[in-house]
Amino acid sequence: MTRIILGSYMVRYPLGGMMSWVLQYLVGFQQLGHEVYFVEKAGYPNACYNPEQEGIISDDCTYGFKIVQSLLARVGLDQLCFVDAEGEYYGLSQAEINAAFRSADLFVDMGTHGSWLEEAQNTNLRVLIDGEPGFTQMKMVNKLEADEVLPKYDFYYTTGQNIGTNKSSAPTAGKSWRAIFHPVATELFSSQPSNDKMPFTTIMNWQSYEPLNYQGTTYGHKDLEFKKFLNLAHLTEVPLELAVAGTQVPFKDLRDAGWQLRDAHDVTISFDSFRDYIQNSQGEFSVCKNGFVATNSGWFSDRSAAYLASSRPVVMQDTGFSDYLPCGEGLFAVRTVEEAAAAIDAIAGNYKQHSKAARDIAIEYLEAKKVLGKFLNELGI
Repeated sequence: MTRIILGSYMVRYPLGGMMSWVLQYLVGFQQLGHEVYFVEKAGYPNACYNPEQEGIISDDCTYGFKIVQSLLARVGLDQLCFVDAEGEYYGLSQAEINAAFRSADLFVDMGTHGSWLEEAQNTNLRVLIDGEPGFTQMKMVNKLEADEVLPKYDFYYTTGQNIGTNKSSAPTAGKSWRAIFHPVATELFSSQPSNDKMPFTTIMNWQSYEPLNYQGTTYGHKDLEFKKFLNLAHLTEVPLELAVAGTQVPFKDLRDAGWQLRDAHDVTISFDSFRDYIQNSQGEFSVCKNGFVATNSGWFSDRSAAYLASSRPVVMQDTGFSDYLPCGEGLFAVRTVEEAAAAIDAIAGNYKQHSKAARDIAIEYLEAKKVLGKFLNELGI
């Protein structure tokens, strides 16, 4: 049995989509028979978001920790540790987690920004998994040019299939990048049939963080890419819905263009509500962050993987992922609003076939045990 410690963030932002992203990795490693730990640090003051108290952000982690602890317990995972801004430990004690790191075979960093590398210095292997391909590498180069020191890992993985190849314009920051798909534990998602009364949906942030400037070019977020597809609702009779959050969302423009709107935080208040929202959809239509598209990163969404696992077909703006996943049945990669409308209509015209194909793609290409088994084999574990 291999001891694996995964560091990411759930307690600080305990909404369903975020928790699902991390949960797929934890459950996948567990399904492969390994001993799994989850670790997280606040890292800075006022890092903890509480969606039940009007979005209060504070140092109080009790809400997030309780939610995450309960979710992990449901899947048989109880070895977790959170360190708040004052250095107080929740779950495993400092002595317990330090001992776990000393005997661990692998530390997987999924967004801790190196905050656990001191504890992991005696761990056998330290691996970074980049979930923001293109953005991550450009930020690394910007830091190197500012004479900052980057955290060091034994291996570097990215969810951008094209990073480090001539298919992407993103830099490598001098690192050798290996590719990995976001995994999905398909048994966590029901494949019950949908019906044509349900809308195509997605869950999105209008803007996730500040745009990034790299070598004179600014790379932004979904707000920029969505403009290309604003009129999609007028090109198909299939209802379209956005569960959206973020700043400067043009609600009136979206409604005028025919989009149904929901609050993204309301539909993702828990992992169950996130999963239910997907289940109550006919499929997904989604744009991608401008940086993913502009660099042709090859990124594919963990949320879209959950739609596929739920037998919900996906129409997604192409980032280059179409070179690696089968498209045209159950999954469509599109670059124009006309292509998106045609794909949605094709799915609606033969829904049963596309629904089955969606689940088949998730099982064949994105199943957590397969994706993470390959990952561990590449590491020699």
